[in-house]
Amino acid sequence: MKAQPKASHFINGSFVEDEGGRAIDVLYPATGETIAKLHSATENIIELAVESARSAQAEWAALKPIERGRILRRAADLLRERNEELSRLETLDTGKPIQETLVADAASAADALEYLGSVVAGFNGEFIELGGPFAYTRREPLGVCVGIGAWNYPIQIAAWKSAPALAMGNAMVFKPSETTPLSALALAELYIEAGIPAGLFNVVQGYGDVGASLVSHPHVDKVSLTGSVPTGQKVMALAGGHMKHATMELGGKSPIIVFDDSDLENAIGGAMLGNFYSSGQVCSNGTRVFVQDGVYDRFLNRLAERTKTIRMGDPLDEDVQMGPIVSRAQHDKVMDYIRIGRDEDGARLITGGNAPKMQGFESGNFIEPTVFADVTDDMRIAREEIFGPVMSVLRFSDEDEAIARANDTEFGLAAGVFTADLSRGHRVVSRLQAGTCWINAYNLTPVEMPFGGYKKSGIGRENALAALGHYSQVKSVYVETGDVASPY
Repeated sequence: MKAQPKASHFINGSFVEDEGGRAIDVLYPATGETIAKLHSATENIIELAVESARSAQAEWAALKPIERGRILRRAADLLRERNEELSRLETLDTGKPIQETLVADAASAADALEYLGSVVAGFNGEFIELGGPFAYTRREPLGVCVGIGAWNYPIQIAAWKSAPALAMGNAMVFKPSETTPLSALALAELYIEAGIPAGLFNVVQGYGDVGASLVSHPHVDKVSLTGSVPTGQKVMALAGGHMKHATMELGGKSPIIVFDDSDLENAIGGAMLGNFYSSGQVCSNGTRVFVQDGVYDRFLNRLAERTKTIRMGDPLDEDVQMGPIVSRAQHDKVMDYIRIGRDEDGARLITGGNAPKMQGFESGNFIEPTVFADVTDDMRIAREEIFGPVMSVLRFSDEDEAIARANDTEFGLAAGVFTADLSRGHRVVSRLQAGTCWINAYNLTPVEMPFGGYKKSGIGRENALAALGHYSQVKSVYVETGDVASPY
């Protein structure tokens, strides 16, 4: 099974190779098979990419926003036309079941391009009346932006970053995760077909050193990262040292609060989506599930029943609901946390916890959906981001207690509340320290809604009009309509 691209990098409208860079072996997580071999970017590749972006940016920025948007919407149409082949590529790259990738990856990328390409024409500055004199503001592009992607949603992240950047008149150099480097190249090729000028969107492969070189490059004006908090801290410090604009979309240990009056089946469904979708490899996952005393036992019993029916297996089988972990290193990390949970005093494993050997996929990185009950706030499985299919269920008594415990974390990416009392739902989310919240739902991220976190979970926002703001700068202009009042 192969998915070898034409070359490792995409620069100035063409595939480019430089075998002098460190090798990148791309593995299919379901089998461990090598499906592609790429090379990390050398300094020459990085320079070519940045200079290509600089050359293309000014002419692109000079287009009317509606003209830029028209091209982005054409790219969205192409993504939808090729959704099936792109979804297969994403499944091979990530191991996520094609049941998911068909609806959540290239399709989500298309939504971002369509929406931001449509609204950018109306995203303007403002007129300020000053009683004779007046002022106005302009929204201007930043220049060359660097996007650094994570391995869980490769093509979605590439689009979530490039759509607002390009819509606002910027150019972008995008570095995918070295674990999942393939679909960004497909997006770059598709952009050219849609009519985006050569050089405007470039893809360079590499490890952390390539990201650092891009962030510190003197001709790069902004960096946007999706990744872990430790990585975000390093990138933010580097960008800040060079006084560059930065958006950080980082990790979390998000809470889901289930009140006694909630629809139990919906609450359980939301908790399962917030822990097991994409094999638990979602930054906004609600991995601390707080359940009120009155429904605690019923919740656990039904949760265990439903979790045991999740179908694991061949990710290319559309009936399969859960695939492998993206890499052996991540698999081992998650299994270590499961061992920690087993050993922590008081936590009770109610289902899962094993690494099954699937027939025909014996070398795959599979882990069963796992639930620990009776978890307490001080346990490591309740405090540290696991990034795998491991749910911690905690008991609570009243609203104030649940809010205080939900907020007792260094993270603040997301939160969910399940209740039949909508007044309580709004009241609780107003007190939760999280940037993205849901009431009676979980992990739905329509592009029309800003996405991002509080505290260590990030800075800035992806999607919606907010993203256009983060890929532009404001210029204020004062216009005098009378004489200059001067004491000199």
